[in-house]
Amino acid sequence: MGFAIASDSGASAPSPIALTNVRTGLGADAIATALIENLYCLLGKLPQHATRNDWYMCLAYTVRDRMMERYVATLASITETNTAAKAVAYLSAEFLTGPHLGNSLVNLGIWQAVEEALSRVGQDDLSSLLDQEEEPGLGNGGLGRLAACYMDSLATLNVPAIGYGIRYEFGIFDQAIRDGWQVELTDKWLRFGNPWEIVRSEITFDVKLGGRTEPYYDEAGRYRMRWLSEKVVKGVAYDTPVPGYRVPTTNLLRLWKAEAAESFDFEAFNVGDYYRAVDEKIASETISKVLYPNDEPEAGKQLRLAQQYFFVSCSLQDMIRLLIMRGKPLDEFHSYWAAQLNDTHPSIAVAELMRLLVDEHAMEWDQAWAITQQTCGYTNHTLLAEALERWPLPLFARLLPRHLEIIYEINRRFLNDIRLRYPGDDQLLQRLSLIDEAGGKHMRMAHLASVGSHAINGVAALHTELLKQTLLSDFHRVAPEKFFNVTNGVTPRRWIALSNPNLSALITRKIGDRWLADLEHELEHLEPLAIDGDFQKEWQAIKADNKRVLAGLIKERTGIIIEPHSLFDIQVKRLHEYKRQHLNVLYLVTLFNKLRRVSSAAEIPRTVIFGGKAAPGYRMAKLIIKLINSVAAAINQDPVVSQVLKVVFLPDFNVKTSHHVYPAADLSEQISTAGKEASGTGNMKFAMNGALTIGTLDGANVEIRDAVGHENFFLFGLTAAEVERLKAEAYTPRSIYDSNAELREAIDLISSGFFSNGDRGLFQSLVESLITRDDYMLLADYQAYVECQQRVSQAYSDQNAWTRMSILNCARVGRFSSDRSIREYCRDIWNVRPIVPDER
Repeated sequence: MGFAIASDSGASAPSPIALTNVRTGLGADAIATALIENLYCLLGKLPQHATRNDWYMCLAYTVRDRMMERYVATLASITETNTAAKAVAYLSAEFLTGPHLGNSLVNLGIWQAVEEALSRVGQDDLSSLLDQEEEPGLGNGGLGRLAACYMDSLATLNVPAIGYGIRYEFGIFDQAIRDGWQVELTDKWLRFGNPWEIVRSEITFDVKLGGRTEPYYDEAGRYRMRWLSEKVVKGVAYDTPVPGYRVPTTNLLRLWKAEAAESFDFEAFNVGDYYRAVDEKIASETISKVLYPNDEPEAGKQLRLAQQYFFVSCSLQDMIRLLIMRGKPLDEFHSYWAAQLNDTHPSIAVAELMRLLVDEHAMEWDQAWAITQQTCGYTNHTLLAEALERWPLPLFARLLPRHLEIIYEINRRFLNDIRLRYPGDDQLLQRLSLIDEAGGKHMRMAHLASVGSHAINGVAALHTELLKQTLLSDFHRVAPEKFFNVTNGVTPRRWIALSNPNLSALITRKIGDRWLADLEHELEHLEPLAIDGDFQKEWQAIKADNKRVLAGLIKERTGIIIEPHSLFDIQVKRLHEYKRQHLNVLYLVTLFNKLRRVSSAAEIPRTVIFGGKAAPGYRMAKLIIKLINSVAAAINQDPVVSQVLKVVFLPDFNVKTSHHVYPAADLSEQISTAGKEASGTGNMKFAMNGALTIGTLDGANVEIRDAVGHENFFLFGLTAAEVERLKAEAYTPRSIYDSNAELREAIDLISSGFFSNGDRGLFQSLVESLITRDDYMLLADYQAYVECQQRVSQAYSDQNAWTRMSILNCARVGRFSSDRSIREYCRDIWNVRPIVPDER
């Protein structure tokens, strides 16, 4: 019995049952037959009546079928008793996967077969079906997208893994721009169903909330503690297969949906209280209703903490279940699971794993603590102290009373150890404590993650060093052996092969097809071609085509007509003051002023494109969006300036949109204040697609610049050390404003109401913050930025030299593949090795 499915690489995965070729075949005949079968049997439609969404759904089910043998075989390596594989549990509150269909076609190697199969059933436009897919908006930006890249790489490297998170019914909001302002619209990504997920109704776990604790003695006479909860919520598993690139492994993303433990109260219904009958269902399901509720009000904070605990508890209970299925003892938990905490959101896992081991499985504290520390690793993603989660103690006590007791005990033991090692240093104890006693007690979740993990890693070389020196300096002092650096990476399968297929085809023609699975070592073979005239022309033609496609999208979304031959200068990322979109705006106003006086002041035509969402409660970021749109309107309507300069805000930037943005970019704006961006991943996606970077020495920019060559990177601005030194010397931005005539003219024009229909007050808070505080050093870096942009224009005027730089940027960024990042995690932090095909 059994059936082997051959991948394009020649590897095979054994099948537990014999499946028909219609379900598994990778050829056009089998896929065409499956399309019609799924249309009839799953959707109940005749081809002549099928809508575009019907065809998309039956194609999605057809492609998913072709993953299932690999998926079942990979899952077996995590559950079967005869395997010794250690698996990775990637715990993340966000997974910004992007659309699944195109990525699955690339990784399964069936793109051409699917195109041929669609043609046979009368559907000749695969691109329209790809566009039909709703994007799962299960993340805000870089953090969630990184998690998705890592899941792709884990599967590609044949590392068994489960990504654990939340199945948000409504993801990150859809963004509309009205009168220049951001408007948030509901993201209804599930409105047509989700063909990629498999509901695991049998995999459910109870999650307690609220209530109180009470001590008791168990049958052996041991003093124990039980949690008498106020409420119980049920978590139900929803699985999405994650295929590796042309390998036997297909991992899974397991997302939890919250349901009521008892969804209908018959007693309330029978006495006529119809609303109370379904109250519990509504209240429970709120937990997985929406991504990141506004946590400014108390109710929002409570819901966000409940969300984090909910998915962590379900995930750890599931990991214990899977270990028991393998017949392994619980005291070997850390030998079979490596749990990575993706930022502080899942850091409650430290306390929850202790609770499960000590309270539910009667393990002694010391043994449970050793297992917890050896299991958990903590990735820090921020240098902003305000971004580290801190929960008010009364809120924490009310929602998780047992965890508060456990954390108090963890803290007591930890600080006792510090007292012995550093006697008399009470200040150190205060700084290291898991509880912040100042200004109202708070739970420090980064401290909990740092104490409860065996490894703490930053996500770029500079970021890790700054973590050691600043944010986590005390933890580095007491446990330097815990600290590692793993610079972020992105998957080339999505960010080149899928989003830039013509460039991908060109690279494959020149250096072979191994580069997508080994970017770090293969892409560098492009280097000699950087000075090849014919190759440069092909490179330029592909970039020109990509720019025309983006220009069409911009016209469709905004009505603005842009010139594809202009320099495409792009800044797309979350809106935040430290990312300094408004520094870009100050440059644009300066250029606007110059061009109004002398129309020839622009060395080359330029199109500046912004995109990104502001958090709904972040007023200053939303004001910056309004300023961008107001300045854009003035520039685009000016009959002289608009001939050489256009400005666009592309609304609702997301993964689908980014497939068109990164390949079309000439210039990548990475201009955050040095020392503020942990890493960045957009900088890597741009460079992989041949965009040149203008940026500061911040995050991974430092390593990208070193990799591509300093001469192929437009550097400006203060270093992180210079930023701190300037702040320590009582930085006065007003003196820069007073002494720089062009800067003063730009700021004064904004203040005058020129960009706000005469309303001098609209942007006043933004202007005041720059002149009086300038927390993110825009004014300090302004002149260097303006001069650097002039160097960009001069460089772009020599297209052959620019193209050579573009090719070298692509050829030299192979180390920023997420495959390299995952190899480093496996080697340095997880102690996990891939499963070779024969071991399955």
